[in-house]
Amino acid sequence: MNTLIEVLLNGILLGSLYAMFALGLSLSLGVMKMINLAHGDLIVLGAYLSMVVMSTTGWSALASLALVLPAMFCIGWLLQTTLLNRVVGAHELSPLLATFGLSVVIQNLLQEVFSADTRSLPSGDLTLQGLNLGGVSVGVFPLLIAAVSVLMYAGTHLLVAHTHWGRQARAVSDDAPTARLVGVNDKRFFALMAGFVMVVTGLAAVLYGMRTPFAPMAGPERLLFAFEAVVLGGLGSLWGSFFGGLLIGLAQVLGSQINPGLGAFFGHLTFFVVLLVRPQGLFSPMNRKH
Repeated sequence: MNTLIEVLLNGILLGSLYAMFALGLSLSLGVMKMINLAHGDLIVLGAYLSMVVMSTTGWSALASLALVLPAMFCIGWLLQTTLLNRVVGAHELSPLLATFGLSVVIQNLLQEVFSADTRSLPSGDLTLQGLNLGGVSVGVFPLLIAAVSVLMYAGTHLLVAHTHWGRQARAVSDDAPTARLVGVNDKRFFALMAGFVMVVTGLAAVLYGMRTPFAPMAGPERLLFAFEAVVLGGLGSLWGSFFGGLLIGLAQVLGSQINPGLGAFFGHLTFFVVLLVRPQGLFSPMNRKH
């Protein structure tokens, strides 16, 4: 029984990391109606930025967030202002093509600058520490990731539901032309939203780099996990994306108990089965109040 509990807990903890990947993509879809195919590559870019900050300053991975998060905000703001605002609201394929091209550029730049070698962010003893809870072993660092993931979703929910910025987000998402009539500059708002999404992505990137090795071509797999979590939860459901990430993590860890080499396959299979049974996702679209 303890082994089963440990497997389930590890699946939930892994899923909380996938949920962090999904948060930024969920916001892009929910507010800007844009599928960002470069989302996974931007996660990997954040991990490389942390590596550069660490090698330059000698700081720890967590301390590097002090520079990585502002840098990621600026990258998001610049990308949205100079590129993505030109395609948002245009032909439905325009954002897909633009972000696909951006993905290719990021991957090749990272490979050119850092080579194709696999890297990781040194984390000292943090990733080696564990807790024994009634005979169940749990890593301290995965617990930290899970706590940060819950806080990120709770903070984003409060921001969207109870602030003027959140009311603007809902207004632009519902009807951008009408929002413009009442004084909302949707293009400027999208740039701020992109900056916020990249801050969320940067935090997920550093924790990802501390837990898992990464390479320039690792972005598409990160995108796949994030997209599956968003779709499983239901497009437009913020907390749905969180639980979608948990479900994928659980499926992968349980699948790896059957065959250690097929963990990811069972995660993708779960996504496929749920999509067949409930195409709209497990949770209906969130009420605009949320």
